Amino acid sequence: MTDAESFPLSLRASDAERERTADLLRDAMASGRLTVEELEDRTRLVFEAKTRTDLERLIGDVLVPSDDDHPVAARQPPGLAQPERTHVLRGAEGTHRVLSILGGAKRTGRWRLAASCSVINVLGGSELDLSDVELSEDRVELKVISVLGGAEITLPPGLNVEVSETAILGGNEVDIATEQPDPGGPVVHLRLVSILGGTEVRRGRKPSR
Repeated sequence: MTDAESFPLSLRASDAERERTADLLRDAMASGRLTVEELEDRTRLVFEAKTRTDLERLIGDVLVPSDDDHPVAARQPPGLAQPERTHVLRGAEGTHRVLSILGGAKRTGRWRLAASCSVINVLGGSELDLSDVELSEDRVELKVISVLGGAEITLPPGLNVEVSETAILGGNEVDIATEQPDPGGPVVHLRLVSILGGTEVRRGRKPSR
């Protein structure tokens, strides 16, 4: 085999591989293996990297192998699988408004949620199933305002959420077990405002009818 026919010693990195490496570095920072300053420095180098070898050098000391048996490694209880991470497509457009007035709205299946989305229910209701949602950013805000109406929100098992709520002559029901099931993963901030109405939030795929 000639030199021209041999496999390149260091294959050029693709944009997708750079994005994946940056995600791994963010996960490492979230787990405490990198400082914020180190994350910023390495992320800059990621997008300057030319080859896969360059990328490997940036994550070699923070990427934990799947068969890690080091004595200080955290042990996962038997039978407990890591929840699937909600997909993020940064910069993409998505649903930024859902309006229900004297009627109803429904978002289920595979759909994309914009970085900021307002759901307004007036004498009506909305059903938002995030089980297969795709996020436009690592952190998005979903504001749900219900006046003489309500909303029902279903979250997948692995989606991190933050909840802030206000209820006036109404009420919200939030049953999500844990807010951060996926440390370092994307976050949806739910802002619930209910006036003579309410919003129900629960975790777990909604059963089909």
